[in-house]
Amino acid sequence: MAMSVTRASDADAAELAEVATATFPLACPPMADPADIATHIAAHLSRQAFGAHLADPDRVVLTAREDGRIVGYAMFARGVGDDADIATAVGPRPAVELSKMYVLPTHHRGGAAASLMQAGLDWAKEGGAAAVWLGVNRKNPRAQRFYGKNGFAVTGTRTFRLGNGTEDDFVMVRTV
Repeated sequence: MAMSVTRASDADAAELAEVATATFPLACPPMADPADIATHIAAHLSRQAFGAHLADPDRVVLTAREDGRIVGYAMFARGVGDDADIATAVGPRPAVELSKMYVLPTHHRGGAAASLMQAGLDWAKEGGAAAVWLGVNRKNPRAQRFYGKNGFAVTGTRTFRLGNGTEDDFVMVRTV
């Protein structure tokens, strides 16, 4: 069956949390503490957290589905946030953050991430955004290559709290 990208609904919250639990650790550096990863998942990627994300009018959660099952998702959010380093790095306004994008390993290189990216960029453009930005771990070259192929460039840095730990991210931006 063909891959489809749709906007997530409240009924998808539990399945999104399952996919997030399976995929988030893959983006973490190998030396990240498993307890910190678990803490982050519980706080930000649980069924309840996805329920809140889905209810936020300034966010869109997109799903990539195959045979009716979610095989990946992306979350885009309007705004830049309060972090001065990010605000400086982002540039053009209004901006949208690519907050999350994860695909099950069984579907890597299958077009799910590219389809999610295009749908999210379309959502940002239709909403009047001038740019989309994201944070990506400095030790995740695979994700950096993917974002680079999609027109993103490193414009700055930020730190990212992962449980009790702190990770270093690149801020990447592209205009829409």
